[in-house]
Amino acid sequence: MPGVRIERVVTSGTFSLDGGTWDVDNNVWLVGDDHEVVVIDAAHDADAISAAVGDRRLTAIVCTHAHNDHVNAAPALAEITGARVLLHLNDRLLWNHVHPDCVPSGYLTDNQRVTVAGTELQVLHTPGHTPGAICLYVPSRDTVFTGDTLFAGGPGATGRSYSDFPTIIRSIRDRLLVLPPATDVRTGHGDNTTIGTEAPHLADWVARGH
Repeated sequence: MPGVRIERVVTSGTFSLDGGTWDVDNNVWLVGDDHEVVVIDAAHDADAISAAVGDRRLTAIVCTHAHNDHVNAAPALAEITGARVLLHLNDRLLWNHVHPDCVPSGYLTDNQRVTVAGTELQVLHTPGHTPGAICLYVPSRDTVFTGDTLFAGGPGATGRSYSDFPTIIRSIRDRLLVLPPATDVRTGHGDNTTIGTEAPHLADWVARGH
């Protein structure tokens, strides 16, 4: 759609769960035009994300899941911009681990539409990496934002608390690999891929168990 663009900001920090902490780089995605924009996953650095938003109206901060490295800057960014923070209810427990003193502005539901600059982002509930993990499908841009559900090379990690490998495989098989093969997969970390590139490897992922 003319005027609608996708931007990426890479921020750095740490991911902590189950007593461990790891250094990570996160992809923060912005979808919008010259006037308004949505942020997908406010990670680590509210000031850097706010600078990328610029003087545009930030209509929503959408969280693909509530691991700390994807939501740790969300309240600060909301404070700066006045935007609403949206999360799937099933990840509220993980959110509370990170932000025990504040609550999201609202809760996302499967197949809900988030609209920005005349463009619809469809919420796909894709549990497995976390119970409330979601992806955002943008048919008009042949793009899906997968958070930590699907990467170049396979599913997101399921070896920690609140995650489940058979569940993430069902989510990927039933909600993502049914999308058109040319669909760009824009992930929470690392490089982009496409549905067509990943789809042939489903059986390999199941066999290896991760």
